[in-house]
Amino acid sequence: MRKIIFPALLTALLLSVTGVASAADGWIKPFNGKDLTGWTQKNGTATYVVEDGGVIRGKTEVGSPNSFLCTDKDYGDFELEFEVKCDDGLNSGVQIRSQTAEAKGDQKFGRVNGPQVEIEKSTGEAGYVYGEATGRGWLTPEDRLKPHDHFKNGEWNTYRVVAKGPRIQTFINGEPIEDLTDEEIYKTHPTGFIGLQVHGIGKDQGPYEVRWKNIRIKPL
Repeated sequence: MRKIIFPALLTALLLSVTGVASAADGWIKPFNGKDLTGWTQKNGTATYVVEDGGVIRGKTEVGSPNSFLCTDKDYGDFELEFEVKCDDGLNSGVQIRSQTAEAKGDQKFGRVNGPQVEIEKSTGEAGYVYGEATGRGWLTPEDRLKPHDHFKNGEWNTYRVVAKGPRIQTFINGEPIEDLTDEEIYKTHPTGFIGLQVHGIGKDQGPYEVRWKNIRIKPL
């Protein structure tokens, strides 16, 4: 006797199979491609909007300090991938395992701080790791801060970041950039949010824009 699967049951089965496949794959998309649900802007007054094609665009605001669009969820050990395109002349970055210091006065949020993977072309330091508001400056040792041209201005660049324990590895367009083991920063920042930075600019600079797309993360 031939069994008949009714449409509702068939749909449920397909959703079940899809869910298992997604869970087995392990990748999570913190950006839904439509709006900024699941993200909160902290510090600064740069503008973040969603463009067609599932792109987050950040635009500078004169007089604003560094701005960060941050995931509401925290991540510890993970593999992160995203594509980014940044205007020439703009310094940007992506915070990982980051936190906010205690808010003061009329601040809604405290100062964002933690490891930052650099995004910029001018000095050839893209992909190296900076300690945003940690008081340490570059976490990448000075002797490894060697200029390179793996980041392409005016083009989409693919970043991959692997954070596991005190080790942080970065890649740009398939090229290994940094392999940092830093026990000190891991003690203070073992977990935290992901943050998309729009750097502050001077009075006679900009406006500049930076765009991100295809953001995905796999907890390890």
